[in-house]
This record gives sequence, C-alpha cells and structure tokens, in this order.
Amino acid sequence: SGKFYQHGTTEASQATLASVSPVFAVMKLDKEGNATFFEKKKTELYQELGLQARDLRFQHVMSIATRNNRIIMRMEFLKAVITPEFLLILDYRNLNLEHWLFKELASQLAGEGQLVTYSLPFEFRAIEAILQYWISKLQGRLNTLQPQILETLEALVDPKLLSVDRSKLHILLQNGKSLSELETDLKVFKETILEILDEEELIEELCLSKWTDPQVFEESTSGIDHAEEMELLLENYYRQAEDLANEARELRVLIDDSESIIFINLDSHRNVMMRLNLQLTMGTFSLSLFGLIGVAFGMNLESSLEEDPRIFWLVTGIMFLGSGLIWRRLLSFLGRHLEPPLPPHVPAVLKKSQPAAGRTELKNSLKAETFGLSRNTLTNP
Repeated sequence: SGKFYQHGTTEASQATLASVSPVFAVMKLDKEGNATFFEKKKTELYQELGLQARDLRFQHVMSIATRNNRIIMRMEFLKAVITPEFLLILDYRNLNLEHWLFKELASQLAGEGQLVTYSLPFEFRAIEAILQYWISKLQGRLNTLQPQILETLEALVDPKLLSVDRSKLHILLQNGKSLSELETDLKVFKETILEILDEEELIEELCLSKWTDPQVFEESTSGIDHAEEMELLLENYYRQAEDLANEARELRVLIDDSESIIFINLDSHRNVMMRLNLQLTMGTFSLSLFGLIGVAFGMNLESSLEEDPRIFWLVTGIMFLGSGLIWRRLLSFLGRHLEPPLPPHVPAVLKKSQPAAGRTELKNSLKAETFGLSRNTLTNP
C-alpha cells in the first residue's frame, strides 16, 4: 500500500507540473520553406529537441547559443530554434510579424530571396535570414528618426527666433530617448555577435551540418571551410551594425552641438535684455538725480528766483542736459567694461615643413632685430 501511495503521489505531481507548463505556439519551416503550425507544451518540446528546460527559458534579451547540435536565438521578442533540417519560431502569434514570417522568411529559406548563403547548409540560411531581418529593423528605426531629428534641430537653431518653441523641444526630447534606445540595441547586438567571433569553438558549434552530415564534413575538411564562412557571415552583420552605430553616434553629437548653440543663443538674448534693463536703470537714475532740483523748487519756500520767468526754462534745461550727460557717461563706462578686450597680436607661426636649420636662423634674425629695435629705442631718448 505504501508503494502504491508513493506511485500515485508521483503521478499526481507530474500531472500538476505538466498542467502548469507553458504552451508554445510554434511555426515550423523546413528547407523548402514549407510552414506548419502547431501548439506544444514546453516539456514536450524540449524533450523532442533533446534540450533541457533551461535552454527554452530565453533568459537574455539577445543571445545566440548552441545546445546539443541546436542553435537557440533570441532577438528580443523573436525566439527561434534552428536545427540542420528545420527552423522553429516560438510564440509567433504575439510577434506581429505576419508579413515577414509568411511572405519573406519562407521564400528566403527556399532560396527565392537574396540570401548569399543559399549554397551553404540550412542553418546558414536561417541565421542570415534572422540577422538580416533584425538589421533591417534597426535600419528602419534609424531612417525614421534621422529626418525628424534634423528637421527639429534646424527649427531650433534658427538665429532669427528670439525664443525656443517648447513643442519642438518636447519632440527633440522624445527623439533623443528613441535614439538612446536604438544605440543600446545596437550595442547589445554587436556584443552578442562579438562574443561568438572571439571564440573559435563557438563558431565551429554553429556549423550544425558539419557534425551531422558526412558529406558536409568532407567538404569542410577538403576545401570549403564552413567555420570560415560562418565567421564571414557574422562579421558582415557586425560591420553593418557598426555602421548604424556610427550614424546614430553622429546624430547624438549633432544633438549635443545643437543644444550648445541653443544655449548660446538663449544666453545672447538674455544678455541683451539684461543690458537693456541696465541702460534703462541708469537712465532712471540720471533723471532722478537731477530731479532733485525740481523737488527743491517745488517746496513751499519763497525765494527771488521764482519771480523771473526765465528761471523755469533754465532749470528745466539744466535738469535734462545734466541727466543726458550723466546717462551718456554711464553708458560709456558700461561699454568699456562689457566689451571683450582685443586679442593680442600674434606673430606669424612658422610652418612645420621648414627644416630645423632654417628655423634656427630665422629665430636668431628675429632676436637680432628685436635687440636692435630695443637698443634704438633706448638710444633715441
């Protein structure tokens, strides 16, 4: 009875684990591009493929690994398993890639596309098709961002604008975030491929047919080195990713430079406003200073000056003339202290192509002329 109870408990636990196991919607593509669709539990799938449960966990955002003569690829939301005979796309319903999966990928695997690895084994075509799709996706994101960023920067850097459009700054901020995400994706993609290129054993493991098909193994040992072909394939897409990263980096530098120009323009407009405010303040100070004369005459004190009708015009003229002179004096003082000083005179620099002897002779002649000028200056007085 104890053995029967233990056996029943084991079966119950296995049934419970099988019930909670995730179910994959699988798209299977063979060498001719024929597609079949089915659903299978994770436990059944990795057992059929000869893999472990952790191999189908897809822990990393982007990875290319080999397990038991199987290539497991993860390109963010795209999860694929490549064998020498077929390609499996997992969870294809959630990818929103119907056009690529049903029209482009099947024809590429069948040899109707523009894959350069059609004459090589099947795993080369599958890897190239997935890498080509991902590079084209990154290229499309860059092509979408580039004109938007250039148009926004052109509008913001316009020197005729006295203020910055906040809506343009918001658009630039959003595009900057998208550009940062693109740079991160490109960096991860390059690092993933570079990890394989740095290890010769990993490149050898990607050549699945070399270890399963005797004819392919003979070809690889006789003349066609499949490991070298795989390395060239990965280097090609690494170089394309590097070119995209350079273009994204140029956009980033352009954004930073444009931000500096925007800040300089804003500082210039702010300095103009501050200078105008300072000038008006000095004018108000000048008028207030000579307005004390009017205050003095406005007091209820009698004097003999108010009896002369010419005193009003004389005092008024003195007030405006004195205020104008003081304001002009303050403006000249402000101009002397705000204008940048003139750069010192710099003598012509000798070209680097001149020989050392010529430079020495010319330096000695300059010293002699300088000494002669100083001596004449001392003797002339």
